[in-house]
Amino acid sequence: MPIQANIDKKRAERERLIDEGRKLIESHTDLSEDTKRRIIKSTVTELVDGIEQGQWTALVCGCSKRGQEARRRVSGDSQTARRIPWCSLDFQRPMQATYRYDYTIGFTHWVDNQASRDAELVAQARSLGAIIIAKTNVPQTMMGFECANPLWGTTTNPFNKDYTCGGSSGGEAAVLRFSGSALGLGSDIGGSLRIPTSYCGVYSLKPTSMRMSGQGAPGTVPGFLGIQTTYGPMARSAADIKRACELLFGLPSTSPSANLPPVKYRTDLDLNRAMRVGYFKSDRFIRASPPCQRAVEESIAALRREGHECLEINPPDVADLLKLFVEHTAADGYETMMSNLQSDKQEPALFLVTLGPRLPWFIRAITSLLAKLFINDETFAYIFPASRPRSVREFWASSAARIKANEYLQDYLWANMAPALGLDVVICPVQAVPCVPHTATKSLSPLAGGTIIWNVIDCPVGVVPVTRVDPARDATGPDWLEKGKTEGPVMTGNLEVPQNRKPSNLLEGAVYGSGKRLLQPLDEPVPVYDAEKMRGLPVGVQIVGRPWEDEKIIHVMEILDRALGERGFGPGMDEEWKL
Repeated sequence: MPIQANIDKKRAERERLIDEGRKLIESHTDLSEDTKRRIIKSTVTELVDGIEQGQWTALVCGCSKRGQEARRRVSGDSQTARRIPWCSLDFQRPMQATYRYDYTIGFTHWVDNQASRDAELVAQARSLGAIIIAKTNVPQTMMGFECANPLWGTTTNPFNKDYTCGGSSGGEAAVLRFSGSALGLGSDIGGSLRIPTSYCGVYSLKPTSMRMSGQGAPGTVPGFLGIQTTYGPMARSAADIKRACELLFGLPSTSPSANLPPVKYRTDLDLNRAMRVGYFKSDRFIRASPPCQRAVEESIAALRREGHECLEINPPDVADLLKLFVEHTAADGYETMMSNLQSDKQEPALFLVTLGPRLPWFIRAITSLLAKLFINDETFAYIFPASRPRSVREFWASSAARIKANEYLQDYLWANMAPALGLDVVICPVQAVPCVPHTATKSLSPLAGGTIIWNVIDCPVGVVPVTRVDPARDATGPDWLEKGKTEGPVMTGNLEVPQNRKPSNLLEGAVYGSGKRLLQPLDEPVPVYDAEKMRGLPVGVQIVGRPWEDEKIIHVMEILDRALGERGFGPGMDEEWKL
């Protein structure tokens, strides 16, 4: 079937299902407006308690009305689909296979590719009483954080339609922001849970790999295990993240081949004490914008008020870890991943990601040399040549380097013996900027380095929304970069790289409008970061922890959420909307 015919077919199907849902909602008018508001503002636990106490039963209708309106506002992929822990709780998942429904993940030629069974995580959620109400939009190939593809189109940011909602789990983050869903499930190999939840002002947890099953989730590079894809929850509160993990961690598999460690939600961790929290406000890869630094500062101030010990630390070497990530993911020149496009038009977000392997080796070498000699960007010159096909021997060497980096950083961050830091968690920005405009990821995909580093060493990470962009506090002048140079020491176990890392001049120039630009057309001189245009956009922080101590991260997420106080995030955050 031609591409346009597939697009028309799926979008017509989406509209039909949405219309059926709207009519179903309109036929159920037994809930008062006050009850609907109470439902929208309730946490997962409160929703379940309300069902068990007989306060309400029509949760799907209550939340789906918000889902209908959310879809109208941000667009995207919607396919509507006993008294146990989640009862009749509505759930969404961006890329999980669902029995008898297509799993297209944005590819036009995957239309009519119906799943023969539920993905393991979907089956587990159903076993707990969850009602799966929708699949939400993802980026083309899911290797980017602009939520757009030829089949379903572009999902916008719910706070500002000129900005992206993030990705890859961007559609779900946007719907959660409007309380169109109670909980969601997503995946993360480089920030796909954390970037969209920060962009949209909601919560997420990237657990330790294997805490939740990925069996049955369609992927674009089957068999790739170099960097583990992790599956985790997205929600409207830290309490909801905790509830989801309490129920899903260690849940018996519905399939013997799922092969998950039987590790239930841990209660053996010592959490009733002052935490030792490390933090950094900016890495040495690109200087973090004022609101992203401020989000860390406000988080640390809140934790100190609660009696927790907080110390500023050097950041990990983002450049070295990002280079390892590129060496792994580009090992076949991205041929397997890009083969899924077939006749589909390539989205702009994949331009820089896949540029390296498309160039002859000498062009890559010349580009890197020019960046180093004439633009003084040693960081770009260090990373860019890594984006190329590799031999098996080279891939093994890269894997060995990743294992070495993992061992060094894990020991240095979490071990209790000097010179290690002996930390409980690390708090840091999600990205250098609160969000990016549509198509900016064409040249700014390296911004994901701030999240990718924790995938390379497989640390669990939570995201908590902290504040919003305020032009009065967060504006930058023409000399802002010069006044706050970010060169400095980094944590690295690689003695072959500089211990004192300089930021990327190309990346900073593109983001803040100073110096050289990174592969931007000459007619686009406007910097990406603009506090006035970004007014009101949410800003979150990452809370990073030791592998298999996901529960400690959730604990700190709850502490921070309470300590920051009321700030316009959480269930029912969009008070300006009428139900």
